[in-house]
Amino acid sequence: MGIRYPGLVALGMAGFYFGIVRPRQLRWGADGEEVARSMPGDELVERPTFNATRAVTVGAGPEHIWPWLLQIGINRAGWYSYDWLDNLGRPSATEIIPELQQLEVGDLIPISPNGKYGLKVWNFKPLEWMVWIDDAGHSSWLWLLDPIDETSTRLITRVRIRYQWFRPRLGFDLLVEFGDIVMMRKCMLGIKVRSEALARHPLESP
Repeated sequence: MGIRYPGLVALGMAGFYFGIVRPRQLRWGADGEEVARSMPGDELVERPTFNATRAVTVGAGPEHIWPWLLQIGINRAGWYSYDWLDNLGRPSATEIIPELQQLEVGDLIPISPNGKYGLKVWNFKPLEWMVWIDDAGHSSWLWLLDPIDETSTRLITRVRIRYQWFRPRLGFDLLVEFGDIVMMRKCMLGIKVRSEALARHPLESP
């Protein structure tokens, strides 16, 4: 038996997503203060269509988290997420890779399988924050480390995108809209596990 009122069903589903699901996934793990506060790089994307602030508490200091951020990316250390989906099936690194610890402003953080497309490092403050941006200036991605005490840190990320409604990249924007929370949650938890392991068994800084 077919659905009698598909338009109403679609409208209900849209209302459920935008009214309940989307507001929650845009602030996974983050408290009200973290969502509301101004952060580095906010000025890069004005009037974002997608503005997500996520956070997780890591039982480690910034010095144990920062190295994992420096080496992130496809064809690098991976994304610490679902490797079969975002790292060509190769396992993300579980150790610090010394040759990937030298990141500079303007360097590319590769996202595409061929390593040619991605976001560029806009600026960073070691052990505190790092911002990536795309060439067109339509999206930015912040990583921020906010220490709680000597043994724990809030790992915060903020992704801001202004959708390009009538351009080919809209397909990628919509992929972010509906799938970003799945990958980001796994990525942040992957960084958390690795950072806490590093804190328990510290290595010499590369």
